[in-house]
Amino acid sequence: MKIQSNSNLHHVVIVGGGAGGLELATKLGNSLGRKGKVAITLIDRSRTHVWKPLLHEIAAGSMDPDRHELDYMAQAHWHHFRFRLGSMDGLDRAKKEVYVAPYYDEDGVEMIPRRTFKYDTLIIAVGSTTNDFGIQGAREYSIALETQEYAERFHRRLHNALVRAQTQIEPVQPGQLEVVIVGAGATGVELAAELHNTTRELTAYGLDKIDPDKDIKITLIEAGDRVLPALPKRISHCVEDELRGLQVRILTNERVVEVNDRGIHTHSGKFIPSALIVWAAGIKAPDFLSQLDGLEVNKINQLVVKRTLQTTLDEDVFSFGDCAACPMVGQDGNVPPRAQAAHQQASMLANTIKRRIAAKTLPEYTYRDYGSLVNLGRYSTVGSLMGAITGGTLFIEGLFAGLMYQALYKMHLMALHGFFTVFLQTLARLITRRTEAQVKLH
Repeated sequence: MKIQSNSNLHHVVIVGGGAGGLELATKLGNSLGRKGKVAITLIDRSRTHVWKPLLHEIAAGSMDPDRHELDYMAQAHWHHFRFRLGSMDGLDRAKKEVYVAPYYDEDGVEMIPRRTFKYDTLIIAVGSTTNDFGIQGAREYSIALETQEYAERFHRRLHNALVRAQTQIEPVQPGQLEVVIVGAGATGVELAAELHNTTRELTAYGLDKIDPDKDIKITLIEAGDRVLPALPKRISHCVEDELRGLQVRILTNERVVEVNDRGIHTHSGKFIPSALIVWAAGIKAPDFLSQLDGLEVNKINQLVVKRTLQTTLDEDVFSFGDCAACPMVGQDGNVPPRAQAAHQQASMLANTIKRRIAAKTLPEYTYRDYGSLVNLGRYSTVGSLMGAITGGTLFIEGLFAGLMYQALYKMHLMALHGFFTVFLQTLARLITRRTEAQVKLH
């Protein structure tokens, strides 16, 4: 099925409705789509959007996704763009066509046939997937927190394991209630702290046969020499102290060599029994990007782009966020795959499209590092502010850091809904939270 857009309008197709892609579609819809100057189509494989940095909270059960997910169709209706459900699986640059695979329902029945979308400007923002580095058994026996679906699947496994342990006659077996997290980046350490809290909350809701301090164990495995290896050492050491205080077992300089249905084997000969394994050890861009009509990719499948965010071989195709390799200014390497980079790039691309239509020179992206924050749930938040905010680097922790962390999510929501809507949503949640369980119980 070939989808035709209004031939009189410049058609922008955005593939990927993550934080960056959805923010860009909303910005373009509010500015150009509303005035009928541009046709905007957003394509994503999911029906709803949840901010990816919150997935560890969904996995731990401290967040009910139903209260935080956003329906793409509703967002498109409110903000003057079109949403199409499906997964991109091909590209013809000569014809300027995007190919979208058939979409199947939960029973495996084809619901939407294969489609082709014409574009004048194509923007690819499909994010990243977990890199298992080809480790034997990693894909089969662990869960990666890539999507809301996977986060919810892990939570169900955790909840089922706790209920099973509560009702069984025999004592808790080794590994039965041990969560092993491979990778001590931000996702890994935030999940470890969140799990420490929610597993204790869950046992308080009638699971009285389980001793959380004795029966529930959390192990964090990192191949590097410290947790949070990409962040400053001061943040790393502070987070490690907090985690050890929560009785999280931390194994650094330890590489996983095999995962099976009983647990994890490491290169030093250690075996950690576990029925609950989360893989958070690295990222790569989706594999299909390496087969997009010859576009240049790097070794982790990221599309190589210029500072304008145009791909190196086609000026009509842009890419940004985790799936793009954009050069840093004044130093080696590429822009780090962080939410703040995707937010900055989305803002620039909204201006880029306006200038592109007007046949003006396109802006170039310069990454601005505003710091890093790591949230350890109810226990602590630590991080640093830097650059334009402070004029230097400022280490922060505690209440102020926690407020700054919450502000990041509110900024994302305001980019999608505006200040007034977010204010009302926040007020409503403050009023209703006292009547709700603090953890998801199913």
